Amino acid sequence: MALKGVLRPGHVALRVLDLEAALKHYRDVLGLDVTARDEKTKRVFLKAWDEHDHHSVVLREADQSGMDYMGWKVDSSATLKQLAADIEKSGLCSDMKWIPAGEHPHTGERFRFTVPTGHAMELFAEKDDVGNDCGTDGANVNPDPWPDGLHGISPSRFDHCLLYGDDLDGVVKLFTEVMGFGVAEKVMAGPDNDFMIGVFLTCSNKAHDVAFIRQPAKGKFHHASFHLDSWEQVLRAGDILSRTKTSIDIGPTRHGITRGQTIYFFDPSGNRNEVFSGGYIWYPDKPTITWTENELGAAIFYHDRKLNEAFLSVVT
Repeated sequence: MALKGVLRPGHVALRVLDLEAALKHYRDVLGLDVTARDEKTKRVFLKAWDEHDHHSVVLREADQSGMDYMGWKVDSSATLKQLAADIEKSGLCSDMKWIPAGEHPHTGERFRFTVPTGHAMELFAEKDDVGNDCGTDGANVNPDPWPDGLHGISPSRFDHCLLYGDDLDGVVKLFTEVMGFGVAEKVMAGPDNDFMIGVFLTCSNKAHDVAFIRQPAKGKFHHASFHLDSWEQVLRAGDILSRTKTSIDIGPTRHGITRGQTIYFFDPSGNRNEVFSGGYIWYPDKPTITWTENELGAAIFYHDRKLNEAFLSVVT
């Protein structure tokens, strides 16, 4: 499949209550690398080891935790301009504006907008390639499978977010009809299973790049997820989280939705993180998987097939 348009999640910007405590978590426990600091705006920029773009996580010190915005990388500057025009024309979004190049270090201009669920999203085409240190001088020449100096859980990439909001129908219309995403899985409720309460959207060949759950409040953040290569690495992540006395939410376990193997935990500000492995390859001709409300326990936690109310209700 030739990917074009929106390529993948590019970054997530999170609000944290104590920047140094958050940095210790994301750098030393999760295992991301710091690529820049901005003392004026109280921000730190980080990346996972196998990401070539300058950063994929932005931490900003604030008085309330949660997500500032999620960024998406597109295939070209021309696509960026066209998608911005399409989003404006759709009438589905608000608070649309251009962010100048350089506001994120090593990053070109970004187009930011608020989607119907109240979440801020942005598109960008340019971010400097800083390499992954697997080849000669960081270049893609005769690379090793992984670089020296990995630390903490050390996921290979930022993978997706799960977000809570009210207007699920509007956000599905925006992502599928305007931004070109596919629906990999959905969760249906009601007597006739005709009311969508969850949707898993993909712009690539992954089981999901972003997911939304319907709930009354706008703009809520459930988790940011980072990819590991195996179930064994998920179990190792659990050991690291216990050794560092990090607050574990649930897991290690397995999802029915996406087939992912997972463990959830919290940063010091209460933002939920996930590391996971597995899933399946998605292509545009793959039928959408449907889960019904009566099997929601197995959909979320396949092993014990029971709902966990704290997992469903705790958001930032």
